[in-house]
Amino acid sequence: MEGRTTGAKAAGTQLAAISDGIVKLHHDYYGKGPTQAKTYAINDTIICILKGGFTKVEETLMNDGKQEDVERLRRTFQRTMRDRFTQVVEVALPDREVIGYMSEIHSQPHVAVELFLLAPADPPLLGEHELRSENDGDGADPKV
Repeated sequence: MEGRTTGAKAAGTQLAAISDGIVKLHHDYYGKGPTQAKTYAINDTIICILKGGFTKVEETLMNDGKQEDVERLRRTFQRTMRDRFTQVVEVALPDREVIGYMSEIHSQPHVAVELFLLAPADPPLLGEHELRSENDGDGADPKV
């Protein structure tokens, strides 16, 4: 069954749904989405690495040495958005529950990482999916 995720390999469509959903949340709520997203399933962990996607305000602050201010704002916002982010993963992997969520950014290079811990299951997941956008980073029309 395609929707069952307790097998050893996570389906590419499921990981694509996570990449797409995370990019869409960034686009909808930050006003700009990442230009690349790559999602990995490793054991009971989902890792989504996002490149690009910082707003002009965030880029300006980071270029002025105020990365900590950007990190603080993003962490505060991610706590507010926690349920929306975890829902993306739980919808894509309907047999798995997210039991932990962490988010981090890095200024050089401009990268964000969304990490989701899943309730343990056997056998563990394994897979990856990459999404690249050929646009200006607004999250629209990504190319897979």
